[in-house]
Amino acid sequence: MSALGLGRALTLIGYLGTFALLVIWYGWLSPPSHVPVEVALLVLGVPLLLPLRGLLHGRTYTHQWSLFLSLIYFAHGVSEAWTVPADRPYAVTEIVLVTLWFTGAVLYVRQRRDGR
Repeated sequence: MSALGLGRALTLIGYLGTFALLVIWYGWLSPPSHVPVEVALLVLGVPLLLPLRGLLHGRTYTHQWSLFLSLIYFAHGVSEAWTVPADRPYAVTEIVLVTLWFTGAVLYVRQRRDGR
C-alpha cells in the first residue's frame, strides 16, 4: 500500500470510528444525565457530518481543514478522560481514533502536495 493510500485509510478509519464511537457512547453506553441524549448527539455529531463527502471523495482541501476539526474532538477526549473516570475507556478510544484521523490526514495531504 502506498503512503497516499495509507493516509487515506487511516483518515477514514479514524474519522468514521470517531463518529461511530460518539453515537454509541452517548446514545447507548453512557448517555448524559444533565442534557437530553438528542442534544448531545447533535452537538457532537453534526460537526462531523461537514467533512464527510470531501473525505469520502479524497479531496485534499477537506483533509486539510478537517485537521482543525479533529483537534476539537481530541480536546473533548482528553477532557472527558480527565473529568469522568467512568467514561475513561471511551475517551481514550476517542483519543486514539482522532490521532489516527489526524495522522492519516497529514500523511495524505503531504503525499498529495508532493505529487506522489
